[in-house]
Amino acid sequence: MAKAIAVFVGDQGETAELQQPGKVVIYQKHQGEWRALREKKFTLGEARGAGELRGAIAQLVNFLGECKIFTALSVSGLPYFELEKAGCCVWEITGKPLDFLDYVLAKQEETFEVAAPAGITAPEPEDLGDGCYRLSITEIQEADTGLTSKQALQPILRQGNFAKLEVICRHVPPWLEVETMFGDLMCVAEKLGPGEERVIISKK
Repeated sequence: MAKAIAVFVGDQGETAELQQPGKVVIYQKHQGEWRALREKKFTLGEARGAGELRGAIAQLVNFLGECKIFTALSVSGLPYFELEKAGCCVWEITGKPLDFLDYVLAKQEETFEVAAPAGITAPEPEDLGDGCYRLSITEIQEADTGLTSKQALQPILRQGNFAKLEVICRHVPPWLEVETMFGDLMCVAEKLGPGEERVIISKK
């Protein structure tokens, strides 16, 4: 859906935490103006356990349809993971929708327009044998290589062709902590030295 943004708002018409009762409003820009297309009341308050939370977020994703930009005051834990897994770009922002929709759209378009420099490819993991691999993302985290840690790691995690993946990094990427917390993988991090950590990722 072109130029559409979903916003979770509370009673005062400002962004609210997704864990609070509120409603999801989908806005679309038409001829230079933002208009509310549709809205739906939404709450996670009665959802108990991971299964019910996933079900509630699945209903939310179904309501969003082709709209893949979601904003709220705060989105964390399993809801964040499920929205991201469904292909949504999640923004945490404070205020009334009409005050920030143009800003979010501009930043989102910048993200899509930035291309990786010519010749830049994701690093290949080193095969250690017996289904074990090692990959360093230190350079990606230290310099502007045109790649992000997510672009380098997520294809490997999605394929799942490993028993153990050792990742050398400057710090554990926050998105990885969320993914392993609520997904099918687990990770153990250890500090190797100043500004260097090792993360062992394996299947639960």
